[in-house]
Amino acid sequence: MNLIRCLAISVASIIVFTRAARGAGDSDFKNIAPKVAQAVGELLEKAHYSRRQLDDTLSKQLLKNYLERLDYNHLFFTQDDVDGFSAKYATTLDDCIMAGDLDPAAKIFEIYSKRLADRVVKVKALLAGRFDFSGTRSVELKRGKSPWPKDEAEADQIWRDHIEGELLDRTLMDDKLETPVKLVSRRYDQLLRNVHEQTNQDIIAGFLSTLCETYDPHSEYLSGSQLDYFSIGSTHRVGIGMRLGAEEGHAVIRELIPGGSAAETGRLNVGDRITAIAQGDGEFVETVETRLEKVVEMLRGKVDTVVRLRVFPIDSTDPSARNVVEVTRKTVNLKEREAKAELIERRRPDGKMERIGWITLPTFYADMQRTGAKSTTKDTLVLLARLTKENIEGLVIDLRRNGGGSLEEAVNLTGLFIKSGPVVICRDSTGRRLVLRDPDGNVAYDGPMVVLTNKLTASASEIFAAALQDYHRAITVGDHHTFGHGTVSTMVELGNIIPRSLSGRGTGNEAGALKLTIQKFYRVDGSTIQLQGVASDIILPSLWDQTAIGEMALRDPLLNDEIGPVEYEKMADRPGLIEKLRERSAARVSVDPEFTYIREDNASAKRRMAENRVSLNEKVRREEIAMEQAREKARTAARAERRVVEPKVYSLALDDVDKPLLEKTRETKAPPAHSYSSKRDSVRDETLRILADLIELWPAQKARRGAP
Repeated sequence: MNLIRCLAISVASIIVFTRAARGAGDSDFKNIAPKVAQAVGELLEKAHYSRRQLDDTLSKQLLKNYLERLDYNHLFFTQDDVDGFSAKYATTLDDCIMAGDLDPAAKIFEIYSKRLADRVVKVKALLAGRFDFSGTRSVELKRGKSPWPKDEAEADQIWRDHIEGELLDRTLMDDKLETPVKLVSRRYDQLLRNVHEQTNQDIIAGFLSTLCETYDPHSEYLSGSQLDYFSIGSTHRVGIGMRLGAEEGHAVIRELIPGGSAAETGRLNVGDRITAIAQGDGEFVETVETRLEKVVEMLRGKVDTVVRLRVFPIDSTDPSARNVVEVTRKTVNLKEREAKAELIERRRPDGKMERIGWITLPTFYADMQRTGAKSTTKDTLVLLARLTKENIEGLVIDLRRNGGGSLEEAVNLTGLFIKSGPVVICRDSTGRRLVLRDPDGNVAYDGPMVVLTNKLTASASEIFAAALQDYHRAITVGDHHTFGHGTVSTMVELGNIIPRSLSGRGTGNEAGALKLTIQKFYRVDGSTIQLQGVASDIILPSLWDQTAIGEMALRDPLLNDEIGPVEYEKMADRPGLIEKLRERSAARVSVDPEFTYIREDNASAKRRMAENRVSLNEKVRREEIAMEQAREKARTAARAERRVVEPKVYSLALDDVDKPLLEKTRETKAPPAHSYSSKRDSVRDETLRILADLIELWPAQKARRGAP
């Protein structure tokens, strides 16, 4: 298998589109589950990048991770339960897996299911009592880092505070149709149903996935019934256009597909948690603790039908905050994921008009069949040709929210902007290195250039940004650093390893597949993107920097390290250039009201995360909400009073490159999901100013390089 084609788009997320279900049933999987477990264990030991042995040390970590997968908030198990599991399984899970014995996973889940059922009975009793929300107590927001309750008595007290907090949240939501008690009661009824619906296949798949993720967060096991949800081969599908992942019992938005109806609402963002779903005008169904595949099924439907989402916004510090977003299912044209551009005309302070090209790359897509069809590099080259014809003086490559794609395309695209040389180093578990190079000396554009990134810039897009930074070819602007996904994965279908006759079906699909991390990639200077990402030359205040996004936020990531560099020639010395650009940008950012708002929000979010508690007093909470609403109202009024000189912006899609005149659009039409809301894209504005500074300083840079 060509490893280059296996990079970047994590199959840990699920795309919400309509397809026919496939895969084997629970009884088919039961016959081959022991062989599947053995195969997964052996492949992890022998083929994973770390070559880590499945031993007692890893067994202890696996047990810890599995318990936290089931009880991520440390609410259902007690310390006595955990001690009992440790005594039985802490150093034996490794042996059980290699022997094909999956009984420990089933027994742990059985106890979890019983603890949950017992707790739901107690929750119902609590809900029959009285809560006045007038005291001085507070409740812990997230208990994942807190100890498990030492015994049942301590658990009961924790749960009383927890339920009181949920009831207060529902009270503050002001649902006119149902009482808070009914809403919370229904949530736990749904939670119990979700657990009881778990099949043996679901339980084993969850356990084996936890095993894989103990090696690194990008390795995972997919059961046969799950494989369908991870295919993205079709070019047109019906749906709402988003990718989902699972996090702490919630379905979390991982990506909004450009051109999809979810993105077009302007009210959804990456990181939002879906808490409930309603079909049309129907009742909401809670989705907390619901299997991801079931959430996907709830979001699917016929074209032009409506689905309503109740989401907890990523940027909210109020645990009661919920947005209801109505989305109409439609045919999503994946053509919207292709490269697109804008021609921007802006007047400088000296009165001079300058023209800037802005190319947005949502992903790195490749011509997989070598048919001469579209690819990121080919399409960008076409856009560049038209922008060059329009006499642009500078260029921005926007990689915000670009989660990666084809490594080969990252190398090819880099080649459009450097003369020739190495772009990235791939190393496997044996230490063998493969240097991927730009072989030709052709440069499509050699003028002033900025690469714009954020925390959602990952994998192949990080390779491109890092290479242009190492070659001193472009200035990187954005968050403190990018995502930090510096590994290469491949997919192994276990049906090719396990005899198909074991299942009696003969399809091979029932065994599932293993997504396996097999390589790590490095920059040409020998450092790795893994974990630390690509640091921006110029950092702009960003709300993304305060969220749990990035490799560092994932469990058990591979570590950052260095190898020997390869020889490459920097395209400029640029002494003092970045310092000058930073100084000018910092002076503007310090007085820019929008960046002031971001810094205030960051400080508030940081304080709330550090406290990790919220008041159980309704009056206090309502005062906090009122203060937040007043602050937003004041900001809205201030924005309305500010006079902003808008540049002229002309859209340039691939279908428009041969048109004599480009269509004029509005600057504020930038994709709303680039930021947390449809408010002004202040990062975009400042990036244009930084590029204007670079254009001004560029003649000196060319002279320093000895250019004619």
